[in-house]
Amino acid sequence: MSTRPQRDAELEPWPISTTALLWLLAVFALVWFGVLNLRHLVPSDEGRYAEMAREMLVTGDWVTPRYNGYLYFEKPPLQTWMNALTFMIFGLGDWQARLWTALTGFGGVLLVGYTGRRVFGARVGFFAALTLASAPLWSLLGHFNVLDMGVSFMMALVLCSLLLAQRPGLSETQTRNWMWLCWAAMGLSILSKGLIGVVLPGAVLVIYTLISRDWALWKRLYLVSGLIVMLAVTVPWFAAVMARNPSFFDFFFINEHFNRFLKPDHHRPGALWYFVPVLIIGFLPWLSMIPRTFSASRALPRQANGFRPVLMLTVWAVFIFCFFSVSHSKLLSYVLPVAPAIALLIGLGLAGISRESLRKHLVVSAVLFVATIVTCLVFLSHHSDNRNPVEAYRKFSYYLYAASFAGLIGLGIARWLSARSTKQALVAFAGTWLAFTMIGGTGHEAFGRSSSGIDLVPAVRAEINRLGPDTPFYSVGTLDHTMPFYLRHTMIMVAVQDELEFGISQAPDSWIPTLDKFADVWMAAPKALALVDPQKFTVLETLGLPMKVIARDNRRVIIEKPESGQPAAAD
Repeated sequence: MSTRPQRDAELEPWPISTTALLWLLAVFALVWFGVLNLRHLVPSDEGRYAEMAREMLVTGDWVTPRYNGYLYFEKPPLQTWMNALTFMIFGLGDWQARLWTALTGFGGVLLVGYTGRRVFGARVGFFAALTLASAPLWSLLGHFNVLDMGVSFMMALVLCSLLLAQRPGLSETQTRNWMWLCWAAMGLSILSKGLIGVVLPGAVLVIYTLISRDWALWKRLYLVSGLIVMLAVTVPWFAAVMARNPSFFDFFFINEHFNRFLKPDHHRPGALWYFVPVLIIGFLPWLSMIPRTFSASRALPRQANGFRPVLMLTVWAVFIFCFFSVSHSKLLSYVLPVAPAIALLIGLGLAGISRESLRKHLVVSAVLFVATIVTCLVFLSHHSDNRNPVEAYRKFSYYLYAASFAGLIGLGIARWLSARSTKQALVAFAGTWLAFTMIGGTGHEAFGRSSSGIDLVPAVRAEINRLGPDTPFYSVGTLDHTMPFYLRHTMIMVAVQDELEFGISQAPDSWIPTLDKFADVWMAAPKALALVDPQKFTVLETLGLPMKVIARDNRRVIIEKPESGQPAAAD
């Protein structure tokens, strides 16, 4: 790897022409955003965050988040704000609910490419962007309405702004502006998902300093003015929400941060190695590049000012991975913030790859690709569960067949191009994995359609329109995460609190705690609707409640209180 002065990295042209780069970006954008509306929203995250944004837009309250009509303080509001703005501009819908996530995922790829170019050179930036765009972990989560992509982009902005600020040869003004962007991004990270937005970058900085002994770095952080910038981003909302809701502080800061990390009572346990397979599968296309990545990273010297960007990237990836590994609350998406750092490190390895090494990489990748596909298809063709019949898994396998066919063709093209150009081969290789992931991810609709309940919506909406929007709508024995959004109607909880426990505690008269009490309310109501868990529906039948079934599937039953003279019919 070249040891040229760091500032020269900024002058190096892209490894492809500007025209070719623009065409590549256009195709990437078409694929990335073109699949957003091919699936329905799935529980729980997609439906929850879409519904929260819908309620924010309907109520006009942009300070206090609500979910299903109840106060909901588990997460800060940045993504809810962005989704609500999207709904305001484009209307309600599936692709609109995913647009913010897709934009931040797309932006993360561009950010990594820009940072790699400015810090390490154009080849590193180009290949780092290819790596991130084609990593299944990043591309899949960039198409689900979850918080982790938004916070990962903001934390990537923290990391990249820091790297860009610490380049030697910058003026004081340039360094300050990049660091102010870094501090602002920390504030936006906090507004995306809480205190991890500042705790994780802060811990990484301390660990990096202890390892590198780069004490001079702290003089270039603009700590005082930077903290002012971060507080200017975060304090207005926190002050406003605490002024309106005195119970916010204890629930948000104590329960949702310290208790969630330290205690196992949030029902998201996992082994210490939980995230190891997540990263293996998440970066499957590039696993064989790990030895080259280590070699290229070690060969890169310190910058002229003593800063070590490779060490910063390594500490970032390792610490955040370990942080979530020891946490008592684990979900697959939690480790996503390490992806940009890993992509930049892999970009270093790809920048100097030889034609022979590339061919070996393609062979290893083809073997991993075929092994993964065979394993998945064998599993899917015979699998079923209590909510998804074997037909759903088989339907999903058809998408994987199509994705596999496209993938094998793409790998063949990449192998053919490797004889002509390494960069063209790598572009084809990355595009192959992106296409495979997008086609396979779209196939999740085989499960998502039934879990969303969208097929029940026309019949239920017709009843709501007939009965009037003031008709009470109960949710009995279950919290359905998608139906409130699709029906454009909140529900009154009955006999279960689920994750609405805090909101219900703030308004204890806003729910019905038992089925017996619900039976009394139902009998007294002149008109009413209810979404019922199938098991609870059986219990209601034994209670002899008058019920007319409007629609049902294997996850939910929608019932109506029969009007006078109507039979209490089922289906």
